[in-house]
Amino acid sequence: MGKKKVLVVGGTGYLGQHLLQAYYASSSSSDTNGNGVSSFDLAFTHHSTPPPKLLLHAIPGSIPFQVDLKTGVGFESISNAFVPRACETDPDTAHAINVPSALVNWLQSFKEKSSLLIHLSTDQVYEGEKSFYKEEDIAIPVNVYGKTKVAAEQFISENYSNYAILRSSIIYGPQTVSPVPKSLPIQWMDGVLAKGEEVQFFHDEFRCPIFVKDLVNMILALTRLWMSEDKQIQLLLNTGGPDRVSRVQMAEAVAQFRGYDTSKIKSVSASSVDRGVKSPSDISMDITRLVQTLKIHPVSFKDGVRLTLEAEAKN
Repeated sequence: MGKKKVLVVGGTGYLGQHLLQAYYASSSSSDTNGNGVSSFDLAFTHHSTPPPKLLLHAIPGSIPFQVDLKTGVGFESISNAFVPRACETDPDTAHAINVPSALVNWLQSFKEKSSLLIHLSTDQVYEGEKSFYKEEDIAIPVNVYGKTKVAAEQFISENYSNYAILRSSIIYGPQTVSPVPKSLPIQWMDGVLAKGEEVQFFHDEFRCPIFVKDLVNMILALTRLWMSEDKQIQLLLNTGGPDRVSRVQMAEAVAQFRGYDTSKIKSVSASSVDRGVKSPSDISMDITRLVQTLKIHPVSFKDGVRLTLEAEAKN
C-alpha cells in the first residue's frame, strides 16, 4: 500500500493547527535533488468555509475538507479524494457532536480497518472528589459535556478496534499560525494581570494543564508507533501536565514570570460564582501510564508558561 495518510479532524482549531504544523514538519524531507518529499499525506477537516489562508500557506500540500461532524456530511468527499477506494447548546446536539459516531462509521466503511483513531477526551469525565485520578477510576461526570465525552469513549471502544483515547486537561501554549478566536488561558491571564488591577481567581478547582507542544508530541509518538509497527492499539491515557494547580496558582505563575504584583491576585471560591454549569472541584490526573507508555515527560507548568510567553514575544 502507498504512503500512510493522516487526517486531522478539526484542523482549524487550537490543537488542530499545532498538530498540522507538527505533522507537516515531521513528514517533510528532501530528496537527493533537494526537492521536498513527504513521508505521508496530510489532510484536515474544517467546518467554516473557506479554511484560513494563513493556515493553508503554513501547511502547503495539505488538503482541506469541509465536514459537518454532527451529520457526517463531507466524509464521502474525503473517501473520494483522499482515501483510495482500494482501502474501501442542548444535550442532544452536544451528544451528536462529541460522540464521533459519523467518524467511526466512516472509518468502518473501509475494508482495510487498520486506521488509527486518536480521540481527544477530557478530564471532565471524573467526578472531582479526590486528587490524581487514574485511568481505571470510574468515570462519573457531573455535567453534560463530561457525560457526552464518556459516551464517546464507550462508543469508540465498543465499535472500533484501533484507537487511543486521550483524556486531556486544560491545553495551553502559544497562539496558532491562524489565530483562533477563543481566549487562550495564559494569554488571557497575562492580559488582565498586566493592567495592574485586582483580579479574582478560583483557589479550589484543580487541574493538570498540559502544554500544547507536549500533547502534540504525544500524538506524534502514537502515530509513529502505529506507522512503524502497523499493529492495532487500544489505549486510554490521562493526558495532563505533571503539576496539580488551581487558577490562583496558574495566575501566580504568570505574574511571577512577568514580574507583576501578585497581591493583585484575589483568591475566591468557585462556589461564589454561578457559571450555569456544575464544575468538578479536583480532576487532577495521575499520568504515570502516559509517561511509561510514550516515554514523554511533560514540562512543568512554570516552564510551560515561560515557553508560551516567550513564544508570544517573538510574534
